[in-house]
Amino acid sequence: MQYDVVIVGGSFAGLAAALYLGRARRSVCVLDTRQPRNRFAAASHGFFAQDGSDPGMLLATMRQQISAYPTVTFIDEAAVEVSGQSGGFEVALSGGSTVPGARLLLAFGISDLLPDIPGIAERWGKSVLHCPYCHGYEVSGRRLGVLNLSPSSLQQALLVSDWGPTTFYANGANLDGLSVDQLLRRGIEIEADPVSALAGEPGALTAIRFADGRSHPMEALFISPRNRLNSDLAGQIGCDIQDGPLGKIITVDDLNKTTVQGVFAAGDITRVAQNISFACADGVMAAMACHRSLILEG
Repeated sequence: MQYDVVIVGGSFAGLAAALYLGRARRSVCVLDTRQPRNRFAAASHGFFAQDGSDPGMLLATMRQQISAYPTVTFIDEAAVEVSGQSGGFEVALSGGSTVPGARLLLAFGISDLLPDIPGIAERWGKSVLHCPYCHGYEVSGRRLGVLNLSPSSLQQALLVSDWGPTTFYANGANLDGLSVDQLLRRGIEIEADPVSALAGEPGALTAIRFADGRSHPMEALFISPRNRLNSDLAGQIGCDIQDGPLGKIITVDDLNKTTVQGVFAAGDITRVAQNISFACADGVMAAMACHRSLILEG
């Protein structure tokens, strides 16, 4: 059978889209590798009526609820190739089969590219964090740090300092006078030397170590790592892709339509500001636009 919509990605954006399309009684196939970006975090914060919930449990609950809609099908395989055009897309799966769909909704997410500094990867989502709005409250008042990884890091430090005493780890980079003035005006300490490692018990952070052998007490470190799209499907089908501040972003309009007719995109792959609330809202918008296109465009 040909599905009305094939959704590539079964995290928050993809499931939000599947819910709305299922409620519209449209046939939907959700392709899911079950590797959500926030799988490293034990709790999600700032999501309406679910503050502090386990994101894995949220996804499991949503998938169970969506499974009650008879027109929605789940396939736990990766999409590896796509071809066709609006009204007749074909998605090839890692297992060798193909899934046809009249519309394509991309929600495959992104992966964070963590710096190769010992101690960061095993603390990611625990004491090494990305978003102060998502995790800042839980570490507020502690010794906080921001590691300089990109042009976004300076702004991140200025924001993080609202949650507690903050140190900006320049990591060997030369800061211009304006940046130094901005940091000092916010009461942010500056450490210039390259960071060599993080120290502490498993998952916890107690100190930052420098290349010269020194260490600096620290309890939570915020970073803005670069990221990558989890799939090249958008490029395969010809969607416009932009360079964002930390990685590639698929171009969409206000209805989450891509530049290719019949292809929609939602979630972290389409925006700079990223969290569960935005992902769900994007999924809903993409689903509604997708449904309307099936009716109005045929």
